[in-house]
Amino acid sequence: MSASQFAISAIRAIVEMLLLCLIGQGVLVLIAGSKRAANPVYRLFSLITRGPTALVARLLPTGAGKPMVGMLTGALLFFLWVTLAIFRMNV
Repeated sequence: MSASQFAISAIRAIVEMLLLCLIGQGVLVLIAGSKRAANPVYRLFSLITRGPTALVARLLPTGAGKPMVGMLTGALLFFLWVTLAIFRMNV
């Protein structure tokens, strides 16, 4: 494995972890409802995904709601994950 393949694989692993934390956060929203703020796992997922979510929220108009920001963040992370997989195969 070359250095560039390793770097792409490492970045892809980070993106995958962020995507899984975002999915877990969404599942906890459905399960815990309004009590999710007291859930330590939800707070951990929220802390981990704060950066990408804030970046996407900055790119969207101010009227975009939190569910829209979360779904778009998930879609962009998934697109990045697939793109990195394609790059890794071609390197």
